[in-house]
Amino acid sequence: MELTMRTATPAERLYTSGQSTQIAGQTGCIGHLRADMGDDGKGFFKTWVDHRQNLGTEEFHAEFESVLNALVGDEQYGGFLKSRDAMRDFCQERPESGFNEGFAFGFRADTAQYSYLIRLNPYKGEENLFIYCYRRDWLDRHMKQAGKGIRFITPGYKEKFRIEDGDMVRIRRYDGTSIDRVCRYIDEYHLEVGGGWDNLYHICQFAEMMERNGNFVIPLRSSLPTVCYGKVPEKRAIVMFERGFDGYRSASYVTKGRTSQKLVDELNSEMGVTKAQAMAMQGGATMGWDTPAADPKNYDEQGQPIKPRHRDRGDAR
Repeated sequence: MELTMRTATPAERLYTSGQSTQIAGQTGCIGHLRADMGDDGKGFFKTWVDHRQNLGTEEFHAEFESVLNALVGDEQYGGFLKSRDAMRDFCQERPESGFNEGFAFGFRADTAQYSYLIRLNPYKGEENLFIYCYRRDWLDRHMKQAGKGIRFITPGYKEKFRIEDGDMVRIRRYDGTSIDRVCRYIDEYHLEVGGGWDNLYHICQFAEMMERNGNFVIPLRSSLPTVCYGKVPEKRAIVMFERGFDGYRSASYVTKGRTSQKLVDELNSEMGVTKAQAMAMQGGATMGWDTPAADPKNYDEQGQPIKPRHRDRGDAR
């Protein structure tokens, strides 16, 4: 058995936890294993859950057992299943694998036919290991399509915006309230909005429902920071933008000989906010979060707008 292992990408982290019936079917999710290492951190108490019994062949289960043995005893793969301490050390040495504010760490292991999406929680009192098992070709095919993004359109089939698989939208209701929902890609014409058995929609069906109910939908892109600083022509003071909220609020800072824009750049840099992200935040807050101005992909490293390329709009139907 040839096994390769690496840190999971942000997109792959979505598949280190349970999927809906629709996504599990398209990705060939065979089942998943969960385990904890007990109070002393040296046990291995596991449970297997089937998702697609017809894909769980004897060949698969034999290979999966070999994969587990390799992750326990083969130093080539870090030996992180030896104990909870070994798992913690393995994760700390790979900080780029962390997500969920550092409470989880994601990895992907591949063989010729199967992919194993691994989530580690190296903390006492929690289930420490989750491994979701997929048909590799099915998973890769689905993720390639999902990489195109989830389309949101008008009832007249005009594309309003796209978000990445797993990003959120904010639904602003007619009465002034709002709700935020995670969205998942199903195929070019279908999406999931939130959880539950009735969350599957055709993209046009969803657009028509939003219009009928007097709702307005905006993206909450994960590529944008929660907040950032900025400057707007009508204000001399430095202002602060918040993702998903219109307008801005003043932020009091002393420039100490620096220009306001230089201070804005320094403050944003300290928070890890790029110039492209800052300009997109300003565009969203002042021009609308569903406009191209609110997408950091439309700016270069210096925060200058990138001239859009002509592309085939396709048929939303």
